[in-house]
Amino acid sequence: MLKKIVALILLTTFLISCGSKRSTGKIATRNAEAVSVIKKHYSTETDFNTVSGKLRAVYQDAEKTQSVNLSFRMAKDKAIWMSASILGFPIAKAYITPTSVSYYEKVSQTYFEGDFSLVSDFLGTPLDFQKLQNLLIGQAIYDLRNEEFDFTQSPRGFQFVRDDAELMKKMFLLNPVSYKAKAQQLIQDKANRGLTVTYEDYQEVGGLVFPENIRIIASEGSNSTNIDLTYRSITFNEEVSFPFDIPSGYEEISLK
Repeated sequence: MLKKIVALILLTTFLISCGSKRSTGKIATRNAEAVSVIKKHYSTETDFNTVSGKLRAVYQDAEKTQSVNLSFRMAKDKAIWMSASILGFPIAKAYITPTSVSYYEKVSQTYFEGDFSLVSDFLGTPLDFQKLQNLLIGQAIYDLRNEEFDFTQSPRGFQFVRDDAELMKKMFLLNPVSYKAKAQQLIQDKANRGLTVTYEDYQEVGGLVFPENIRIIASEGSNSTNIDLTYRSITFNEEVSFPFDIPSGYEEISLK
């Protein structure tokens, strides 16, 4: 189960990394109201060093629906760690940093361990830890300060759209009160694939705002995969560790 979640995370990152740019910190959008909203989106970004808690994940594809409880820990800009357990016994772990992706599963006794260049070569495009982190904490996947967007405002929120038929259509909807991400959608028409991320609820813990429910839908052709994530028991800025040792005798998964 955790392997499927990690795989979707990697495929999600694969999709959102296409055509990515390094942030310049400059705002390209010319609409004055849009500029104000973009600035608030980044000025209200949740400021934390570490976050940890529990995750309830429900995975669904055309064949089955599965659910699992996960422990997760994150050191902002440094590491994302997840551990899946049944009745308190770990069955799988994943550890992702800006330069590495590691995973092992006890049931199949298999593991993967490599850097992002290896996974990038396999997928044919560079991966990006920052975009994955943004998705999980309720920030815009792409940096809104880097491109010109069409801006509209409605009771649903502030919407930014950039439609590049040759590359990708991007849509970001921000909450009109918190300025956090409410929905994000990326569509590649030529490849017939897309990604939709919606944030149904946020929670406030110790004055810090963090997602409560995230729904991820990744589609390609007529196939789609859904993951619903529910964060529970969130704590911020406590000391965390990332225990990760691949058991001896496990078979390595080769990306070839």
